[in-house]
Amino acid sequence: MKVPRLRPWLAIGLVAVAGAVGALTAPAAHAATGCRVDYSVTNQWPGGFGTNVSIDNLGDPVNGWKLTWSFSAGQTITQLWNGTYTQSGSQVTVTNASYNGAIPSGGSTSFGFNGAFNGSNPAPSSFALNGVTCTGGVTSPSPGTSPTASPTASPSVSPSASPSPPSSRQPCDIYAAGGTPCVAAHSTTRALYANYNGSLYQVRRSSDNTTRDIGVLSTGGAADGAAQDAFCANTTCLITKIYDQSGRNNHLTQAPPGGFSGPAAGGYDNLAVATAAPITVGGQKAYGVYVAPGTGYRNNNTNGVAKGDQPEGMYAIFDGTHYNGGCCFDYGNAETNSRDNGNGTMEAIYFGNIKVWGYGAGNGPWIMADLENGLFSGVNQHYNAGDPSISHRFLTAIVKGEPNHWAIRGGNAQSGSLSTFYNGVRPNVAGYNPMKKEGAIILGIGGDNSVGARGTFYEGVMTSGYPSDATENAVQANIVAAGYSTTTGGGQNGTLTPGSAISLRATTPGYTDRYIRHQNDNAITSVITSSSSTLDKSDATWIVRSGLANSSCVSFESRNYPGDYLRHSYYQLYRQRDDGSSQFAQDATFCPQAGKNGQGTSFASYNFPTRFLRHYNNTVYIASNGGSNAFDNATQWSNDVSWVVSQPWA
Repeated sequence: MKVPRLRPWLAIGLVAVAGAVGALTAPAAHAATGCRVDYSVTNQWPGGFGTNVSIDNLGDPVNGWKLTWSFSAGQTITQLWNGTYTQSGSQVTVTNASYNGAIPSGGSTSFGFNGAFNGSNPAPSSFALNGVTCTGGVTSPSPGTSPTASPTASPSVSPSASPSPPSSRQPCDIYAAGGTPCVAAHSTTRALYANYNGSLYQVRRSSDNTTRDIGVLSTGGAADGAAQDAFCANTTCLITKIYDQSGRNNHLTQAPPGGFSGPAAGGYDNLAVATAAPITVGGQKAYGVYVAPGTGYRNNNTNGVAKGDQPEGMYAIFDGTHYNGGCCFDYGNAETNSRDNGNGTMEAIYFGNIKVWGYGAGNGPWIMADLENGLFSGVNQHYNAGDPSISHRFLTAIVKGEPNHWAIRGGNAQSGSLSTFYNGVRPNVAGYNPMKKEGAIILGIGGDNSVGARGTFYEGVMTSGYPSDATENAVQANIVAAGYSTTTGGGQNGTLTPGSAISLRATTPGYTDRYIRHQNDNAITSVITSSSSTLDKSDATWIVRSGLANSSCVSFESRNYPGDYLRHSYYQLYRQRDDGSSQFAQDATFCPQAGKNGQGTSFASYNFPTRFLRHYNNTVYIASNGGSNAFDNATQWSNDVSWVVSQPWA
């Protein structure tokens, strides 16, 4: 059903405060006043609505404004962009942002907001700007109030038609200013609205199954990674919910079974380990969503997401080095019943190097569009040369679509601008024009709950309407300015991506030249340097594998003894051959967390989650922080269980 637009055109008074100029003794001139407000409900859903408010200045220039009104039916604002707001009961005050306070004569400005209501949702009956209510027209200054002297003309205030986005604007503020507001905004790393001060995601710890919402350090800022570290200390945490910042309650939770079942109880998908993807944003510690095969999030009952052939846009920030050829690491629009409902029932960003359907230039990975029953790199069903292999450590990926038109764009989320890899008509295959999008949201899986893919997600949004390239370019500039980095306190420069080779260096003061290595089947630490023997370097190198007991964690395979893994037995670590048993798989699985001393990474035993990989007298154990065993000694425990994931020695 189409929601009617509510557009009361109201002439309201406007006051501009003139400052003293020169040595005038006469009273300052009063400004000619007059304004018109367009209050337009652009979208409405059960219990909520979206509104755009436009102010047209019919009088003299204004530099700084406040717009006030009263709601008559108990409505409340939940999110506002292009300004700030306060609400006390029914009374609302909106104040200009730093970049839109000046309105020249004949000019206009606008802001938007999402709100909540219960029952009816009438438009406000009147507005006031800078304390002056409607006058019904333009009020000219009284002749008797003009100064007797003519002051030197003050410089006119005439802002640029398209001011550069200030740092206070976040991606969803930019999309809203471009006329394509966010209808879903997900991130575990930062706020995606300048005014957002709520929760980003929720974690659950295994020690007592309690949950904790993780918010931001400040309004519009980075995630409070320290809050997660404190809550998850000495245990394993999973990400149970990724909150929608748009105000539409399009939160992402554990994906249910569909055409394919997940590995968790009841056929649900696994949840991501909360500490598996540590990074920094703007110098602040944060965590991404590490998706191992079998992990997935979904919302099949959304508000405001595009359906049918409606236009939409979406972007996501991924780890461009973490991928595989499984189906399908997606973020975007999918079926509402978790099943394959035919061509054109999806429109999601895909990232990986699968070639079963479509592919681009090189060997991948590629950004493609999952449109159901096809991953498309362009107009052709299979190969499109214009879609390049792309693998930036932090990758911006974009897909957008409207009737018989869609595009793929991408770039480096740490520097530079976006490139367009495809921009044209829908694929030349039956069933994709018109589209039949259903409006669910998925992360890490295919539309039918295919769970074979891996990847890492940091942030992403979905919009109402087809965003312009200019809007997306401004969003990319904001992403680059956010300062994504892999740098951590321990100088971690390796990666826990399955398949990568790494070495594990101690962080204990006085022992930072020692690495975990195997020797005569025992796991010990040794000093390894560039002058060490080839054998020593190989013994100190491990291949990261998806956890043998839980793919959300990791296992470490010996570099020079393939098939042998690091496993604990009676709390001591050894290099042993995988015998295929469930016991071995559990003993050889470790779940990464933020380093207990603030450096690098600590690794919790999968089957003894309060015990962590520790070096003690140069032998490696799984140790608790205090206990009856000598290696459980609390002295230096936080240092001894923290490891730098380094580049491999061999």
